[in-house]
Amino acid sequence: MSTDLYKSLKPLFRPKSIAILGASEEPGRIGGRPVQLLKDFGFKGKIYPVNPNRETVQGLQAYPSVDAIKGGVDQAIMAVPAKIALDVAEQCAAKGVKSIVAFTSGFAEMSSEGDAAQQRLSEIANNSGMRILGPNCLGIFSGQDCAWSTFSSSILHGRPKDGRIGVVSQSGAFGAHFFVLLRERGLGFNYWATTGNECDVQFADCVRFMAEDDSTDVILGYMEGCRDVEKLYDAFEFAHSKGKPIVMMKVGNSEIGAHAAASHTASLAGSNEVYDSVFKRFNVYRARTARELVDIGYACSFGQYPKGDRLGIVTVSGGAGVLMADAAADVDFNVAPMPQKTQKMLKELIPFAGTRNPVDTTAMFYNDWSLLTKNFDAMLTDGNYDSIASFFTSFAFSDDLTDSLMEAIRPIREKFPDRPMALSIFGNAHNIQKLEQEGILAFEDPAETIWALNALARLHAGFQRKIPSRPKIPASTPKVPTKALNEYEAKRLIKKAGIPTGRESLVKSPADAAKAATRIGFPVVMKIVSPDILHKTEIGGVVLNLNSQSAVRKAYNDIIANAKSADPDARIDGVLVAKMIGGGVETILGTFRDPAFGPVVMFGLGGIFAEALKDVTFRVAPFGVKEATEMIREIKGYTILQGARGAPPADVPALAKALSNLSIFAAANADTLESVDVNPFVVQPKGKGAVALDALIVPVKG
Repeated sequence: MSTDLYKSLKPLFRPKSIAILGASEEPGRIGGRPVQLLKDFGFKGKIYPVNPNRETVQGLQAYPSVDAIKGGVDQAIMAVPAKIALDVAEQCAAKGVKSIVAFTSGFAEMSSEGDAAQQRLSEIANNSGMRILGPNCLGIFSGQDCAWSTFSSSILHGRPKDGRIGVVSQSGAFGAHFFVLLRERGLGFNYWATTGNECDVQFADCVRFMAEDDSTDVILGYMEGCRDVEKLYDAFEFAHSKGKPIVMMKVGNSEIGAHAAASHTASLAGSNEVYDSVFKRFNVYRARTARELVDIGYACSFGQYPKGDRLGIVTVSGGAGVLMADAAADVDFNVAPMPQKTQKMLKELIPFAGTRNPVDTTAMFYNDWSLLTKNFDAMLTDGNYDSIASFFTSFAFSDDLTDSLMEAIRPIREKFPDRPMALSIFGNAHNIQKLEQEGILAFEDPAETIWALNALARLHAGFQRKIPSRPKIPASTPKVPTKALNEYEAKRLIKKAGIPTGRESLVKSPADAAKAATRIGFPVVMKIVSPDILHKTEIGGVVLNLNSQSAVRKAYNDIIANAKSADPDARIDGVLVAKMIGGGVETILGTFRDPAFGPVVMFGLGGIFAEALKDVTFRVAPFGVKEATEMIREIKGYTILQGARGAPPADVPALAKALSNLSIFAAANADTLESVDVNPFVVQPKGKGAVALDALIVPVKG
């Protein structure tokens, strides 16, 4: 059964009648191009040009206003100046038009006045139920209906083949560029939508529509920012439930890029690393370049995925085999060696062959093409590889070589129809199509061949994994106060949230410090406690490894004196006396507010690992222990927690529990918590827990 969202968007994506508001007699004008495309390229529904100054537009009857149209209108293309756009939208809503494609620009991307006008456009959509795509968009099309509702000229030099790929882009110009790249790659697709400023219909809505649509198998997207994370999560999760791959290009990664994205479509770019974590969570493949977006979309369109990560490589060039093996190593693809018995057998077939994996057949197969068949068969039968990559240089320029290659490979495809095969090969389109018709992927670049197969393997693995559920937030989760907290208060608060802290006491005299140290047990550490002094070590506000009462009393006096000298106006709440913790692995736990996704948790190892090497990982809060464990395993320094160089394994379960609890705490205080910094958080050997040695909590200002 179709959802309400799908039903509301169907007139936009699959219109049976289209009005062009601001229709022009000139095909080259913004209001003329869609008339030309709809009329000349076979739109199957009714076309209603609207222009009060003309009786006909490009040979079609024109209407003075949308009200003058006697029938219903599924979709109205708005190609009018911004100053009359709101009036036109009101007229459409009154007429009962079901959707608008708003080419008109000059809204939130331009000025505060434009932003106010865009908000009014949103209100019109919300109040009437009429869906609005844009404003400031390049349009939308449904190839299966020949509904070309765009002013892009790219369709004039070639319409796409019918297919089962849907494309969504927040950029119009890049969307058109991407359309041409896909078309020239020979891909067929059914939908293409550019969302512009998203006053109503959002990027996530389009993804959700395509995920629900039975004629769409693969979804490709170009994304600059996110307006509604819950919608995005829902769209991604629904696509995952349907087994539909999403390949996404997210831009705005740099500070300059994020600023450009904000000024382009007035959207929040958010943190690059946070987007990575969200895509990973929902099994969305992130492409870094337009070419990769096309390549992975192309690979997904075949609908065949490796069942595992074992990759076999067959090549006619030793050099290409090395290149492909290197590319596999870059993405942690498993190029496992062939069984020794099989290697020996292949050596007997071709004495000069490389047989380990990659398998180099040399040029001997030119004399006997069956040798190629036998090599492939051995790899898949004995090697049991999940996918095969091969290098055949420019064979596809020759009809004879292509036919011979196909004769050698066809028995393998018939015997192993569920094992993806990708060739690095180039030549004329006719011969490449011969390969593709046999279900064989074709790429020019050897490395890109490997990366495409790896992407397919990762997507398949992601579909086998359930999307982690988000934990409920208990009513007992502590709240963050509005006032600044000192370290002692911060640690008491996180302890209530389920992040363990050590034995400690806040004291206000040398004598009390000595008593506290005796009660806690030597050795102890002492630290200044002040909401105004954040960097305690730098001002002499921390003394370590104190082993006697006299040393504690002296340390108290020194710490207070150093603090007053460094900042005479600082508020001093006392001195913290805490048990000195030795051993274990120092880690960092933290939270921050992402402009798009809200509370985010960060994790990394302490010292240079986090600061200099940037070996950290992120998750949007909240999340459970299982996801926290996956998060921990993602850092490059995970081997240290496993027990490197004879050290005992760390208590990873205790660390995962603390991370999950911190995520729940951050989510519960999403509106009042700016950030948390737990550094260091020491993870003791397995079974002995973990403890926060310092904590900083920053409430939201104001």
